[in-house]
Amino acid sequence: MIELSVNGRTERVDADASTPLLYVLRDDLGLVAAKFGCGLGQCGACTVLVDDQPVFSCITSIAALPGRAITTVEGLGTPDKPGIVQRAFEMEQAAQCGYCIPGMIARAEALLRHSTTPSEDEMRTAMSPSLCRCGTHMRILRAVRRAASMRGGGVVDPAERVA
Repeated sequence: MIELSVNGRTERVDADASTPLLYVLRDDLGLVAAKFGCGLGQCGACTVLVDDQPVFSCITSIAALPGRAITTVEGLGTPDKPGIVQRAFEMEQAAQCGYCIPGMIARAEALLRHSTTPSEDEMRTAMSPSLCRCGTHMRILRAVRRAASMRGGGVVDPAERVA
């Protein structure tokens, strides 16, 4: 048994220590927002937060996680009461197919937990490890700008103004 702190709750899972976090989240805990994309840590669909840092859950074994705070998109809000980043993504209609969105939201959340006033370059760098096949990158970037503004900050040198 391995004890993990997921979304503020202690979870005990009966899994091999080398099991990737993504499988434990989806198969053992029923948290299905993080998606399997590439399995190589290259697309970002599986991104979650570990101690407020974005990580690829498909290549992070649970052996490295006891005592660390894991946050999934489900831990950021609910359908009835979404978190700020989730609301911003909805307001900007940032999702097309939606497959990449949980990872994008996790990356945006990590960025804005560290700075509510990132530069445009910092924002783009923070979001770049996650890929969107539908091409909604510009709406995703607008959503990050909006979320920063909603948190009382903003992107200091925005390529676009938040309406």
